[in-house]
This record gives sequence, C-alpha cells and structure tokens, in this order.
Amino acid sequence: MVEVREVRRLCYDFARSTGGTLTDFRVPTVTPNFWQAVIEYPDRTVSVVAANDAPVVALARPRSFDFTPAREWGPLEFVDEPGLIAVLAQTEQFQVLTPADLDRSFVAKEWPHLTRSDVAYWKPSTVGEALFNYWD
Repeated sequence: MVEVREVRRLCYDFARSTGGTLTDFRVPTVTPNFWQAVIEYPDRTVSVVAANDAPVVALARPRSFDFTPAREWGPLEFVDEPGLIAVLAQTEQFQVLTPADLDRSFVAKEWPHLTRSDVAYWKPSTVGEALFNYWD
C-alpha cells in the first residue's frame, strides 16, 4: 500500500522543481483508486496521478472527483510531456509510466497486486485502465 503523505510530498516537490504550483490534492473517499495532484503552470494544468495500491505515477488531464453536476468517469486522458516526465522519473520510490506504457495491452500476471476478482469482472484492456480506474 502506498502512503498518501509520500505521494503528496512527491507531488509538492515535483511542482516546485518544474516551475508549477500545486493547487489541489484530490483524495477520493471511495472511488477512483488513485490520488490526483493538480499542478498549474502559466500555460497549462496537468495532474500527477498516483495509484493508491501500487507505487506508480503518471501525468493526466485533471479530473473532478465530484458526483455533480456530471460524473467524469471513464479512462483518464494521459498526457505526454517528456520534460515533466523526466523530472518525475528522478524519484526512486515510484515508477513513472508514460502514455505509451499505459496504452499497452493489460496482462494480469505483470500486475499481481491487482485484485483478481476486479480484473475478471472489469476486464481492463490497457495498463492505464487497470491501474487508474473508477471501479467500486
């Protein structure tokens, strides 16, 4: 299990070192299964998403965890920002996944920490769907 405190520290350091500002750190109460740090830059906003049950992170478009007015559920839109990914990859405690990594076909035996019954029920087709999802 990954500790939210460690993820929050990583994201704060990442934002500061890349010239961004951590404006929000979203922790869901039940679903989705990931935390999201919203980082604003002068020309864009990105999120560092971190799986709460595996030491993996990625960059994605920010998402609301609110249920109203409309749910924003479904696959995340992962973003490819090589400069930001390179800085994030300097961490030793987390594996940084690129959009290409997350778009690969999901092979359950490569991710043994995932609950087998969830994988069997939800049938994720990509690594991104399996690691960052809204399953209940």
